[in-house]
Amino acid sequence: MSREITFWFEFASTYSYLSVMRIGALASANGINVVWKPFLLGPIFAAQGWHSSPFNLYPAKGHYMWRDMERQCAARGLPFRRPDVFPQNGLAAARLALAADGHGGTEDFAKAVYTALFQDGADISDEEVLLQCLQQAGLDGSLMAQAGSPEVKAALRAQTEQAIAAGIFGAPSFTCRGELFWGDDRLEQALDHAAGPAI
Repeated sequence: MSREITFWFEFASTYSYLSVMRIGALASANGINVVWKPFLLGPIFAAQGWHSSPFNLYPAKGHYMWRDMERQCAARGLPFRRPDVFPQNGLAAARLALAADGHGGTEDFAKAVYTALFQDGADISDEEVLLQCLQQAGLDGSLMAQAGSPEVKAALRAQTEQAIAAGIFGAPSFTCRGELFWGDDRLEQALDHAAGPAI
């Protein structure tokens, strides 16, 4: 039986950064294939009456999140710089991640985007920043045009609808064998479920 986990991530999500930087190695060590699924949290939040990140809507929660990100990144040796603007507009990056999937470059591209955001403090909606991320991932700049095509736009909308249908309400999330796991702190549990017997 094939071992597989579907990884739902959003470029505007801070905790998705933590999972993007480690899921590939962890899954590979356990013989698990990762299906990378960029999606958009905006429509999900809007359906709940939220028009910004809950970390902005609830200041105490936001204060905790930023301090927690500092701790988590320090513990894992990851760079962390708080963005000047939060949440970032991850729409163009998500479309590019989808376009990159056909070239086997989604993981490397996602890592490059998060490094630009949390190490360099870059604006990940900026076309030049995204071009640099493509180059760092070994991908061709022509993907910029493909990412703006009606087909890729429709695919991202469909992927977001799939996330909603799967019961996803935040990022990162992981689905495998009919189960949903939410949050970077559930990544190991999700991988265990993908590798082991049904609960």
